[in-house]
Amino acid sequence: MRDDTISLRKLAWRCRRGMLELDILLTDFLQRGYGALDERQRADFERLLALPDQELLEYLLGTKQSMDGELAHVIACIRRTAIP
Repeated sequence: MRDDTISLRKLAWRCRRGMLELDILLTDFLQRGYGALDERQRADFERLLALPDQELLEYLLGTKQSMDGELAHVIACIRRTAIP
């Protein structure tokens, strides 16, 4: 199995959260938007996954704004992917 396949599987596992809303937003982004990120943005996505569920949900729903510009960019990418 290739390293990038293993990495994507690990990320998919990390996208599984305690809230269904987060599961849907994150796994959908991993499938449809993650590939467009550069290496730095992919590292920022992984940092984002380390946040507690409630904080992450607030960022993704737009009820709270991240002061970290790199994370804010990735959050915006996820939100754009979620909009039909």
